[in-house]
Amino acid sequence: MKKLLVLSLLLSSLCACKKKEYSLNHSRIGTWKLIEVLADPGDGSGTFQSVVSNKTITFDNQLNVTSNGTLCDMSIASNAGSAGKYVIADSTIIPFDCPSSTLVTTKYGDTLVLRYSCFEACRAKYVKE
Repeated sequence: MKKLLVLSLLLSSLCACKKKEYSLNHSRIGTWKLIEVLADPGDGSGTFQSVVSNKTITFDNQLNVTSNGTLCDMSIASNAGSAGKYVIADSTIIPFDCPSSTLVTTKYGDTLVLRYSCFEACRAKYVKE
């Protein structure tokens, strides 16, 4: 009888546990517009340069990332949509159409910087719309 009670309690405690839902930090949720890019020539002298672009990136609260441009490279074009997943553990975006091109994200106040997988430094800076 005692074993049955312990087993019953154990099973009910397992069933009572909810699956943990992961959601994105609220400060990243929303749409971000591309404003600057940095492409270092290889000597460390590169700086962010302003761009005229309609490219945006959007994060939702379910870790989905969408863009009206490619996530695979630093193109400023906004004529080809793409999507990916945000990984909270290491603040990265893994694009679905180029999963080997992991993007590292860093938030500095009101700006979000994406670091691409380039040989030399290459980054894109976004501001929240």
